[in-house]
Amino acid sequence: MLLSAPPQQTVDLGPQQQVVSCNPKIGVHTRLTDEVEEWKIKLSLALAREMGATWVVEYFPWAYIEPEPGRFDWRHSDVILAHASRQGLSLVARLGYTPAWARPDGSTPSMLPQASWPAFAAFCAAFAARYRGVLSRVVIWNEPNLALEWGFRPPSPEQYSGLLSTCYPAIKASAPETIVLAGALAPMPSPLDDPTAMDDLTYLERLYAAGGGQYFDELAVHSYGWAYPADEPPDPGKVSFRRAELLRGIMETHGDGAKACLITEAGWNDHPRWTRAVSPSQRVLFTQQAYDLAYRSWPWCRAVAMWVLRFPWPQRSYQDYFAFLTSDFEPRPVYLAVKAYASNCVVAERPSQSL
Repeated sequence: MLLSAPPQQTVDLGPQQQVVSCNPKIGVHTRLTDEVEEWKIKLSLALAREMGATWVVEYFPWAYIEPEPGRFDWRHSDVILAHASRQGLSLVARLGYTPAWARPDGSTPSMLPQASWPAFAAFCAAFAARYRGVLSRVVIWNEPNLALEWGFRPPSPEQYSGLLSTCYPAIKASAPETIVLAGALAPMPSPLDDPTAMDDLTYLERLYAAGGGQYFDELAVHSYGWAYPADEPPDPGKVSFRRAELLRGIMETHGDGAKACLITEAGWNDHPRWTRAVSPSQRVLFTQQAYDLAYRSWPWCRAVAMWVLRFPWPQRSYQDYFAFLTSDFEPRPVYLAVKAYASNCVVAERPSQSL
């Protein structure tokens, strides 16, 4: 179903919509950050709703919105938030990506020096205030247990705790009802001496030891399945969907059982040659199982936002095989399967031939 609608200067929001789904924990991570055509933003969010998703997670780069100190460009985020609200979706905003003016020359946007923590906190507070009443939640940074996402420095739970302690009060002062999420930690059973990544379980333990537990309301979790089914028992030494239960156990050990988790990335890949991929039929089954498991067995899990609804353009790599829709909005089998599941909450052990 290749779409050829021309880009439009203005796109009508349309009537207020409501998600119809038997499972209120179904979510999906959108990738509208670099989508320039508003009609495609609207269509993407409408298709997320039609699939049965109540939740969407979207990335809002600091550098895009505040390219110069104190000069904000809200146009693109305004469009996304307006359409998400009109589609009846609860939106979770992931905030990060340091502008050049807030980091050392020659560094990457994943570098956030301590001197710029107050500036980032001010941005987070401004974002929460602007979308107060529309925005559901904000996630502070992304996968800080990876050096790649921490300015190519060794991951430091202690430094991340300091970042949380700077951002949390600023957000609460500007929009007290905004729910602040820590994380989201990459599932990473790494050796203790690996300078490029830190085991997510070790990282969370150290985050609590550093006092970070008092500076978040919920924990964002990344919980990929790799080649395992959704019900594979959790094991500290491997990546599987139920690894989230191990992180949850750490929260409870530290007295945070009243806080929820929200899985902001998860899923399976059905690339024909990637070593961690599964077959398309397995992906269909495991994805349905994951949504169902969270709904029936994880009262502490707010939602599961699978990676990823759609990319604005083909990635021409294994990443395309995480998508639920092609860049031309063609539904892949997993999209149709989740849409079918959302109508009755029945996991199809044998996907229909139409998939």
